[in-house]
Amino acid sequence: MNKPHSLYIGLMSGTSLDGIDAVLTKLDPNGGTTLLGSISSPFAPELRTALLDLQTPGHNEIHLENQAANMLAIAYAETVQQLLTQSKLKPSDICAIGAHGQTIRHQAELPNQLAYTHQTLNPALLAELTDIDVIADFRSRDLAAGGHGAPLVPAFHAQLFGCNKNIAVLNVGGIANLTLLPNDGEVRGFDCGPGNMLMDAWIAEQQGHAFDEDGKWASQGQVDKGLLTRMLADPFFSKAPPKSTGRDDFHLNWLQQQVGSDNIHAEDIQASLLHLTVHCALQALERHAPQTQTLIVCGGGACNGALMRELKAESHTLFNNTLEIVTSEALGIDPQLVEALAFAWLAWAHQEKRPANLPAVTGAKGLRILGACYPA
Repeated sequence: MNKPHSLYIGLMSGTSLDGIDAVLTKLDPNGGTTLLGSISSPFAPELRTALLDLQTPGHNEIHLENQAANMLAIAYAETVQQLLTQSKLKPSDICAIGAHGQTIRHQAELPNQLAYTHQTLNPALLAELTDIDVIADFRSRDLAAGGHGAPLVPAFHAQLFGCNKNIAVLNVGGIANLTLLPNDGEVRGFDCGPGNMLMDAWIAEQQGHAFDEDGKWASQGQVDKGLLTRMLADPFFSKAPPKSTGRDDFHLNWLQQQVGSDNIHAEDIQASLLHLTVHCALQALERHAPQTQTLIVCGGGACNGALMRELKAESHTLFNNTLEIVTSEALGIDPQLVEALAFAWLAWAHQEKRPANLPAVTGAKGLRILGACYPA
């Protein structure tokens, strides 16, 4: 394990259910990360449907979930092979694959050690198909120690972005989460609310599109203040960290309950959802880290022009023009690859037997080594 540099692959398919991001990265002995290559693969329609169907209870779930886990492992393996071919490498060149899997349940607050989180994947099949060690199941060890198992990326954000300024990182995937990196204090982080998930679900139902490209549809609408007020009244937003959330809490039925019998134009609902994502992130930042100087945005939401414009506009009011907002692209890192890089780093930490959770973030009783290894 004590090579000067080691090659790892990170795989990420997030809550947005849009596809797979894969990265090849070089890790130095201190956990320094150098991106060497990447590839993104959209989900086949049947895989996306299978995973989406599992987000809510249904008939014959055990069989359907195991079939989806196998399908996901096959899709991961195909993406890994494409990345190896692109990079002119063979399986024996890679130390391990960090594979997050697809979250289908997240119940982190059940009492009496009954809390759980479940990411579907067949990591044994992935190891068999790729002939590379696979590290998976990163969240459950933290939950066993009393934590939420999420978010896990703040430790990596600290490695990647930490400096002598007060920085925060906003990852806008399906769920939005914040990492707080003060220059003289403890790293903190938490889920702050929906990211792209509700916007994706609403445009899919109304227009059949997978996502609202550049926020164009949201830009055609106006924020409905009554709807926004009802959404913000959800108990999740007033909870103190540590906290985490997912599709268990925020979904189309939840949205329809907030809309109720009001006759709201579809584009106004989309505009309100975009504002919800922005408002919750900035309010959480103002509440927990008002001294922040720079906010680094990553995840798919960083590619949404309307969302980025709204972030900057609302931040002028909340932070009196003192908050600089940039995407991770300004630091040379593709916003959509940050989470895949994080899971490559988490695989490295597992192999090196280094704890990778942050108790101040997740609420766990202490530092823990995360993940389970499936040898090739």
